[in-house]
Amino acid sequence: MDALLTALGDSARWRLVSLLAERPRSVGVLAQLAEARQPQTTKHLQALERAGVVTSQRTGQRRIYALRPAPLRDLAAALNRLADTADQVGGLRETYDRYGLSLHAERLAAEESGWADGRSFRFLRSLTGRPEVVWRHLTETSLLARWWTPDDLRVSELVFEARPGGRIVQEYRDAEDADGSDLVVGRAEGVVDDVRPGERLAYRLSPLLPGGGLAFTAHVDLGLRPTDTGTDLDVRYRITDSTVDSADFIAGIEIGFGQSLDKLAATLAADSYSTDDTDTRSTK
Repeated sequence: MDALLTALGDSARWRLVSLLAERPRSVGVLAQLAEARQPQTTKHLQALERAGVVTSQRTGQRRIYALRPAPLRDLAAALNRLADTADQVGGLRETYDRYGLSLHAERLAAEESGWADGRSFRFLRSLTGRPEVVWRHLTETSLLARWWTPDDLRVSELVFEARPGGRIVQEYRDAEDADGSDLVVGRAEGVVDDVRPGERLAYRLSPLLPGGGLAFTAHVDLGLRPTDTGTDLDVRYRITDSTVDSADFIAGIEIGFGQSLDKLAATLAADSYSTDDTDTRSTK
């Protein structure tokens, strides 16, 4: 496939392929139709033959070339599979497109400091697990690291001191940046305001701009309520101190924080299933 793509990537060779799609032709005729010199045309045809996209045979004094359709059909099928993958409903591509629309709107709105102050978001999730279990996932760094990023990111540094006045540091990288050689995607710093184990957690968190300044301050208030099946989590997210340069960050809040909470729900459900399965085996 690589050889085929390389061969077809030249405009002169692509012109020859187009001519051969109509019918087999000799080198001399191809050179005339392509308005090229015959030696150069011969070299292009030899490259196409090595790539398997054309075949040739000598007839008297002439060499006739013909197109082989099968490799082109294989390439077309591969390209269609790539396009179908990119078109799949949901997934990271759809998220990318949604973020792009939000990004454009927020950049247009960000004309002066304070432009987004007072903006608020609310997230509701029904979670598996009692409030004390959910609380651990909200406050213990080893458990926070499993879910506290959007789908395509991973936590690379995390500090969360679950006490009033406690320090918060959250740094994250691309999920596929295994060795940390790529740029840091984002970093945020903050402080814990209120801690009521199993009931309420409130903190302030500020994403950092590339130069180190604060993009804005997020006031996050998480309320936990026990239910018959687990815990209802009610998150209220409010913005203050917004700068003009904060538009790119604010554009991703609804998508990114929502994805994080979805990962929390999935993590708790998986842990519950694993625990239930272990308990079932232990009683047999």
